[in-house]
Formats: sequence, C-alpha cells, structure tokens
Amino acid sequence: MSEDTRPVGPDDGDLPADEAPRFRLGFVPGATPGKWARTWEQRLPRVPLDLVPVEAAEVVGAVRAGDVDAAIGRLPVDKDVFHAIELYAELPMVVVSRDHLLAATEESEHVTTADLAEDVLWVPADDVLFTGDRPRPGRSPEAYDDGTGTLVIPAPATTAEAIAWAATGSGVVVVPMSLARLHRRKDVVHRVLDDGPEAPVGLVWLRDGLTAETGELVEEMVGIVRGRTANSSRGRAGESARASTKAAGAKKAFGAAAKKAGTAGGRGGAAGARRGVSPGARRGRPGGGKGRGKRR
Repeated sequence: MSEDTRPVGPDDGDLPADEAPRFRLGFVPGATPGKWARTWEQRLPRVPLDLVPVEAAEVVGAVRAGDVDAAIGRLPVDKDVFHAIELYAELPMVVVSRDHLLAATEESEHVTTADLAEDVLWVPADDVLFTGDRPRPGRSPEAYDDGTGTLVIPAPATTAEAIAWAATGSGVVVVPMSLARLHRRKDVVHRVLDDGPEAPVGLVWLRDGLTAETGELVEEMVGIVRGRTANSSRGRAGESARASTKAAGAKKAFGAAAKKAGTAGGRGGAAGARRGVSPGARRGRPGGGKGRGKRR
C-alpha cells in the first residue's frame, strides 16, 4: 500500500490552488535534475516541484529575485549572499570538426591543452569555464574590420553557435562534458581535455529572506541532493517517515501480542480436551452433572 510521506496541515486541503505550497527548482543547461525530482515526488507528493530552466549567467539573479526557490547552478557563487552545496564537478571537453587531427584519436583517448596550441579557441558569451583571468588554451581569434573601420573580434553568442563554428573547421571549443553532449552533432567529435578547467555544479539558495515554508522546503531539497533517506531527513518528510515507522512498529507489536494471547487460549482448550474434560463440564453446565448421575 502506498504511503503519503507528507503530514497534512489542518487547512492544506482547503487552500486555493495558487496558495498551495510549491517548490521551484531552477537548473542550468546540461544539468539533469530528474533523479532528485523523482525522489521529491515520492517523499512530498502534495508539494508540486516545478523544474525551471535558467541560463547559467542568470541563476544568481533568478534566486535573488525569488523567481526560483533554489537552483542547480554553476559554481562558485557569492558565499556572503548564497548557500551552495557542490554536487559534482564536470570534466572539460574539447569539441572539434570531424576533419580535425584530433578526430582521428579514439573516443577513450584524452588530449591536453598543448594539442590545441595552433587552434583558434571560440569562447561563447555564455561560457562557464574561462571566466575572469583564467588562462585559455589555443589562440585568440583575429580581429577583422567590420566595414566601418572598427576592428571586431568575432565571438559566438551561444555555446550552440560556437560548436557550429567549430564544425566548419575554423576553430575549437572547450565546454563542460554535459554541454558537449547536449549539443552533440554529427559533424563534430569531442574528447576529454586533461588539463582544462573543471566545471563544478551545485545547489544554490539564498542565505536570508526565505519564508519559513520555503526554508523548510529548501531543507527537504538539501536532504534529497545529499542522499539522505526519508527517515534521516530533517524536514517534514523525515518527521512523517519516522512517525509512520513508529506507527507501523506499534501496529506490528500489537498484532504479535494479540496473536500470542490467542495462541495461549487455544492451548488451554486443547489441554482440557486431552484430560477428558468436556467444555460443558469446565463451564459448570448442567449436562456435565447429569452424565455422572446416570453412571451411578
């Protein structure tokens, strides 16, 4: 029998749909929150979980503005404003055209930044690896005259566009593994870049300003992404699971006690029968005395 793991407040069933508790979880391109969403649905079936796609550069603003309650986003973030739990770190991958020399390597082979020394590196505007002053492999693209006498350095707007440029053989792109797979194309190949920067991913939420309800739901999500069981969860699902376990234990103990009592009564009756005493005689029924009178 399925079991509702969320305790229901006295007015939960009467709340209008727009006031019922919900949880909005943002996630960046490449992130796969499905397994956590399934666990949430099992533990808190009465609190809908909304999965909200958010661009990597917009996670901080979305969480700060309350557009999402928490997000699976790229790290690092400002620890003075946000809590963050690192979930995993993605390996960097280089994406090249099928005509590139690196395309001749085996899929299991890794490459290094030295292998990209002669290649132009396309860095898209939504890049998540080469932020700040982090060193970049390969060569920077050459500036060109845009027709007005102004020199412009070409730069793709998105990761998808950068990979499309790489497919033409004009350069290479380095992205986290999930994005290389997300933007997979038949005219490119990707290989792990051994000495490239990793891309950490984590759960991000505000340090201050959350309501009590939202704070409780964030704690539920923290427990889920950290792999806590329902019984060890600190939030409402954990309290409900522990209460259910306790109730089930009490019910089991009561059933065992009742069974033991019934077994003891049955044994008493059987013993009486073995001694040749009729049930009527044991209860003092008239039939027992009448039988003894006939024998005299």
